[in-house]
Amino acid sequence: MTYPMEKLREEKVFKDPVHRYVHVRDRVIWDLIGTKEFQRLRRIKQLGTTYLTFHGAEHSRFNHSLGVYEIVRRIADDVFKGSPEWNEEDRLLSLCAALLHDLGHGPFSHSFEKVFDLDHEYFTRAIILGETEVNKVLSKVSKDFPKKVAEVIAKTSKNKLVVSLISSQIDADRMDYLQRDAYFTGVSYGHFDMERILRVMQPTEDQVVFKQSGMHAVEDYIMSRYQMYWQVYFHPVTRSAEVILTKILHRAKQLHETSYSFKSQPVHFYSMFNGEMKLQDYIKLDEAVILYYFQMWQEEEDSILRDLCCRFMNRNLYKYSEFDPAKEYKKLAELSILFERAGIDPDYYLVVDSSSDLPYDFYRPGEEEERLPIQLLMKKGDIRELSRESEIVDAISGKRRTDHKLYYPADFLYDDSSEPAIKKEIRRLLDLE
Repeated sequence: MTYPMEKLREEKVFKDPVHRYVHVRDRVIWDLIGTKEFQRLRRIKQLGTTYLTFHGAEHSRFNHSLGVYEIVRRIADDVFKGSPEWNEEDRLLSLCAALLHDLGHGPFSHSFEKVFDLDHEYFTRAIILGETEVNKVLSKVSKDFPKKVAEVIAKTSKNKLVVSLISSQIDADRMDYLQRDAYFTGVSYGHFDMERILRVMQPTEDQVVFKQSGMHAVEDYIMSRYQMYWQVYFHPVTRSAEVILTKILHRAKQLHETSYSFKSQPVHFYSMFNGEMKLQDYIKLDEAVILYYFQMWQEEEDSILRDLCCRFMNRNLYKYSEFDPAKEYKKLAELSILFERAGIDPDYYLVVDSSSDLPYDFYRPGEEEERLPIQLLMKKGDIRELSRESEIVDAISGKRRTDHKLYYPADFLYDDSSEPAIKKEIRRLLDLE
């Protein structure tokens, strides 16, 4: 039997709180799970700093990646099997792309990327195509198989149906993380009837469509996603932790550039600080490494780095106020001046943070980002875009919601041992008096 078709002598099963079981029969999938690059995902939290808000949110990218794989496996082996529009030769490609789609995520993912101008999608491709254990496994399938998998994840593959399974407005990635994140945070918002959605899925040449009879299950999924973003993913306390995390990384980078002598030298950061992040250096980074430095930097001479690390490690987070940038930019400028006069660096201790989400949209010609719409298969066989049939979805379609918060260390502002008059004026402007 050739390697792509090889099955394990005995099925491997992962017990999973969301899908009950994750089933592995393919030798290729089992070998990919065993690579060091995939095992690294155990040390990357799925929700970054959210564990400081919802204490149960300690689950990893490893958990999630297995979940996405399991959903795609069920679709390929149960839902699509035997359909004339489904090519069985795409099965292994779909499973590998599902399993590896998050392979390039770094520690604390998006906060980390912003500071060092990194792109996890670039590193996902680099791991799949580079000199890695993952590449060796994929290359045993065929010489061009790593490239095919990378193209599906990058959404550049000509196989649009397989791409839509992994990346669309209703895909295996979203279906897993909504349910998984809801489970581990303990909220009820992210639950929807995935079983019903799977039953009404049908493959077409270019994408997955959904039978009209399942429209209400799809509506429920979209509303679940909407609620999860605003109640969990954009929670202001989580964002406060992200602000502090980002400022720690900025401060460490600035100190390095000014030849500051660290007590604990950030050797794992050097390639990032110098803008020369090598793949092997990136693979060595995980959240245990980052937290080690934060722990050690609580003893640094630099007062800002020391304070920020103490705040993050001990959850002494910034407080926040609602902020309207269109109306309150003058107040922000005034606060910045007062912070400086009070001896509080506004670059690190007065931060505006914005969150924005577009819960659902259809493709609008000429827009920069093409959004593949959710299509319904009507009873007469014609295809209709979801918002044309659903009043609920139509009400939120194309409507971007944005939220702004102003973050600051309230404990500094109530410490009147220095500059009490200035701090009182700051408190007045922030409506803390």
